Amino acid sequence: MAELATIARPYAEALFKASGSDLGGTAIWLDELAAISSNVQLQQFAGNPSVTVNQTFDVISGVAKTKLPDAAKNFLRTVIENGRISVLPEIAAQFRALKNAQSGSSDAIVFSAFPLEGAALADLAATLEKRFGRKLNLSVEIEPALIGGVRVVVGDEVLDTSVKARLEQMKVALIS
Repeated sequence: MAELATIARPYAEALFKASGSDLGGTAIWLDELAAISSNVQLQQFAGNPSVTVNQTFDVISGVAKTKLPDAAKNFLRTVIENGRISVLPEIAAQFRALKNAQSGSSDAIVFSAFPLEGAALADLAATLEKRFGRKLNLSVEIEPALIGGVRVVVGDEVLDTSVKARLEQMKVALIS
């Protein structure tokens, strides 16, 4: 994976510098392009020697739900011309890291047994920001195996307050 990171870094840094004040808007379309490009069938299509750059560009831009601005189109065309479609998810991850470093925030994934919305999510966000000492960009993923509670992953830190984790702790205590 170090190779992908090395390839993606110059693209992410150039895009970060070129975005200027519209980092949020750039992050939205870049995340969408990264999600599209992670499709295995698309990568096979783009890797086919008989497929042109324009055909690949048309397929990706046609699948995109949002209208791509000119900067996005230029960036996408550059990535396709250089044969770096498979690197787009890593470019997006490095772009988010640069964006977060500038704003002093971090991405956090909240795994929950049940959907979290509205006031519950806002309360949880406030508590977690106080606990981790920085602003967090939360995304929620449903994981029914947790039974209840939440597991929060912020970078390499994990806060697990799920029922499943507590049951595992009791199991270990009873066995030893």
